[in-house]
Amino acid sequence: MSQRKTSTFGFAHTAKLLEGNIRKASESRGFAQSRVLTHWAEIAGADIAAISRPVEISYGRGGFGATLTLLTTGANAPVLEMQKEKLRERINAVYGYNAITRLRVTQTAATGFAEGQADFVHRPKQVEKPRPDPDQTARARSATAEVGDDSLRAALERLGANVISKHERRR
Repeated sequence: MSQRKTSTFGFAHTAKLLEGNIRKASESRGFAQSRVLTHWAEIAGADIAAISRPVEISYGRGGFGATLTLLTTGANAPVLEMQKEKLRERINAVYGYNAITRLRVTQTAATGFAEGQADFVHRPKQVEKPRPDPDQTARARSATAEVGDDSLRAALERLGANVISKHERRR
């Protein structure tokens, strides 16, 4: 029987290299399976994952049943409280048995108290768009001068200035 030839040419997948480190870090916080941490959006659902993050699993003195602590903001805590039982069932489905008996919601800002806002979704920061040149704005204003409705004229001026500036940048 011939041996199967490898297709990785001696390279390992990143997940395999980091698996031990991730398991060690997650076990130190009580997570028997790191899948709860790494696949939180899939387990909890996109709407719950956007407002919460699992922080810690703590076990009682008897060792039966654990408490999962979830981090959220104060405004989202009531939403999370209403969905605790459904979320507990989803998490226990990952473990394969009734591992989590309680969910505890903690209302703390994950990014610190100075900001006052927890950010659960990693996204690039918004870059402010440059304002159109005053000459371009004047050209757009003259093109929309005959429009009677003030709000419509203002919207058309902004649109016209953006179109003119894009057209001039392409040259």
